[in-house]
Parts: sequence; C-alpha cells; structure tokens
Amino acid sequence: MLQPAARPRRGDASQQQPLVRSSRRTPTRRHRAAAAAGALAVLPLLTACGGGAASPSVSAAPAAGVVAPAKVEVIAGLTGCTARIRTEADELREGVCRTPKGDYLITTFPEERLKETRLESAAVYGGTYLVGMRWVVSAEPDLLEPLRARPGGTIRKLRGVGPGPR
Repeated sequence: MLQPAARPRRGDASQQQPLVRSSRRTPTRRHRAAAAAGALAVLPLLTACGGGAASPSVSAAPAAGVVAPAKVEVIAGLTGCTARIRTEADELREGVCRTPKGDYLITTFPEERLKETRLESAAVYGGTYLVGMRWVVSAEPDLLEPLRARPGGTIRKLRGVGPGPR
C-alpha cells in the first residue's frame, strides 16, 4: 500500500520550491484606490493651470473644472449613450455612440502624447473636436457643446489644409 508523501516542514529547505521574488510589486485595491483619489484631487489643478497662449478656437471646460477619465464606457455614460466598441488597439480604443441628435466617436489613448499625435494627424482634415485628458470626441460641431456639459474637456477647432468651403 502506498503511503501519502510527507509534507515538508517549515524550514526544510531540501523539499521547498525556490522562492522567486520580483522587483515589481502588484498593486492592491487600496493602492489603486489611493492612486485614483490622488489623481482626481490633482485633476482640477491640472485643468485649471494650462500653459501657453490660448487659441481663439479653443473653449474652456465647464465651471466645475472636472474632466472625465480616459475610458470609452465612462465618457459614453456621461454623454448619455452606450458606446459600441469598434477599435481595440494598444495605442487607442474607439467607441461609436448613435443617438437621435447625432452620432459621435469617442477615442481614448493610454498616453497623452498619443492623443496629441492623433490630433496633429487630423489637423490636415480640419474639424472640431471635444478634447480631454487622453480622450477625444469627434462629432458635428453643433453636437459638441451639449456633449461637453458632463465629461468636460475643451472644444478644439483644427484647420484643414487646402481650399476651404466657398
């Protein structure tokens, strides 16, 4: 009859698996909550202290000074729709909102520089966009101001290249 294997005793190094330590610590819920609270506390200060000269084609955020976080579903919920995700990539996520007032596209980015690169590329085509920290909403200009009420952000008008409308 087979006997069950004896369990290794604490301190018995001959039968223990080697302990692998990582220099990277996994954040706990408490750490994530503290980081989120800290980011939300600093966000109004960041949105109120923009550097550089303001362009006449950019309008300021709502009086509350709060801008929605960069998540398609959160921004969509704040604007009153449920977004259908159409692009899931490392550099961006896009969701489409279809409403009776009009359709719009919500694009979020993992880094602010990726958002700015995208807007620089779009400048060739022109257009008006609602822009927040790591997110952009593309819609007809008359739809952007009502959308801006809840998520915040600024309305940015980009100049196109070539002849304008006559």
